[in-house]
Amino acid sequence: MLARLSARTVRRNAAVAGQARRGISVQSLLHGSPEAKQEGDVQIQQHSRLVARGKYVHGFEVHKVKPSAVSEYKKAAEAYYTAIKEDPDLHVKLTGSWEAVVGEQDTFYHILEYENYSGYDKTTRKIKNSEHINTYNKLIPYLTARSQQLCQEFAFFPTIPPRTEGGIFELRTYQLHPGTLLQWEQTWRKGIEARRQFVAPVGAWFSQVGRLHQVHHMWQYPDLHSRKETRETAWKLDGWSETVSKTAEFSMLMDAIILEPLSFSMLK
Repeated sequence: MLARLSARTVRRNAAVAGQARRGISVQSLLHGSPEAKQEGDVQIQQHSRLVARGKYVHGFEVHKVKPSAVSEYKKAAEAYYTAIKEDPDLHVKLTGSWEAVVGEQDTFYHILEYENYSGYDKTTRKIKNSEHINTYNKLIPYLTARSQQLCQEFAFFPTIPPRTEGGIFELRTYQLHPGTLLQWEQTWRKGIEARRQFVAPVGAWFSQVGRLHQVHHMWQYPDLHSRKETRETAWKLDGWSETVSKTAEFSMLMDAIILEPLSFSMLK
């Protein structure tokens, strides 16, 4: 009798423990346990420190414009972005401004370079308390939507300085699986030298505020035909095809947008 009671007790305790474990597991999956959340936050911070250049923060400002107001928007954008890049009291530089010609139409991209997050904070505060905010507000009536994202450069892929070479730009954006940023960086660090033989990259960034787990990189070509030839030639080199294959494994979504620089862009 005692043996049967002991066996029942052991089975009941095991079942209760199993339910508790399952409950904890489900709760962690749905809501994230404090321990898991802390571990994930630490991992993201560690990965960012490992792959980032760390010197600058780049703001990606994307404006979707009313099709009937593109000309007016371009004039208003030039007035605003030219004014802030020439203001010595602001801690910001204009990397470039572009219009999408293949991809979402009537969409404009502006990349601003801040002296890290402190530079971003100082710049935004000063703009809000200066005539620049009135200039910016003149853009608003021409927009249908706008978004902003703060990114950092990859250490192996610093943004090139201002230049004028003509042609088109390609902005490639990858939505990564969470937790794969470090692997993405390591793969591209190995494979980028093969690509550099034919075209120098403009820059590469990963998101830190806004849409997370995103990577952007930009290239410049004389035209779409030369882009096609460059990509086909690069595929024949050792290391590049593996880089592209790994990129697909790490990514959930990919976009390739063809851009033309605006007249006031620092990169043309």
